[in-house]
Amino acid sequence: MQSLSSNNFGLIIAYLLPGLIVLVGLRIHSPLLHAWLLGTPGSGDVTIGGFLFSTLAALLLGLICSTVRWLIVDTLHHATGIKPPKRDFRRLQQNVDAYRMVEANHYQYYQFYGNALVAFLVAFGSVRLADAAIFFPIADLLMAALCGLLYLGSRDTLAKYYARVQALLEYSETLILPARRHDISCSRWPRGR
Repeated sequence: MQSLSSNNFGLIIAYLLPGLIVLVGLRIHSPLLHAWLLGTPGSGDVTIGGFLFSTLAALLLGLICSTVRWLIVDTLHHATGIKPPKRDFRRLQQNVDAYRMVEANHYQYYQFYGNALVAFLVAFGSVRLADAAIFFPIADLLMAALCGLLYLGSRDTLAKYYARVQALLEYSETLILPARRHDISCSRWPRGR
């Protein structure tokens, strides 16, 4: 069995955990989801099949959260001043290890914060829909605070990611000299000795 590494850790926090948050929120509406996550009523035993299906469902829901994050949260960040850097991918090969480290230290956490924001909104909306008659002002305030915290965390990590990528892959317009000397206008260059 493969151990937890930086490669699969990023996938777990970016997709699986937010998907699991949504799955837990939706279990109120589905006895099947409830059985996958907590076992069947009466026995309480969780099956291997239920574990597998809940893991795959969480991954699917995490990917959907990521798409919603891209559509809403990314657009909101870009509209409020966080601009994507101009990247010169010709510089990627010489900086590939540093780029992977920046991605692991900033972008994967950005994905988690943004995807978890979407996931908590969906899960809390699902719970509130199931118990609409019950009013929990403390729960609503805590959820608002958590969503605010996740939004600020996503904003900070995205800004740091863009700044680090800009430093690594900064786009620069370079003067490209023609291949043959007679293609150069002599009026722009000093005469040879």
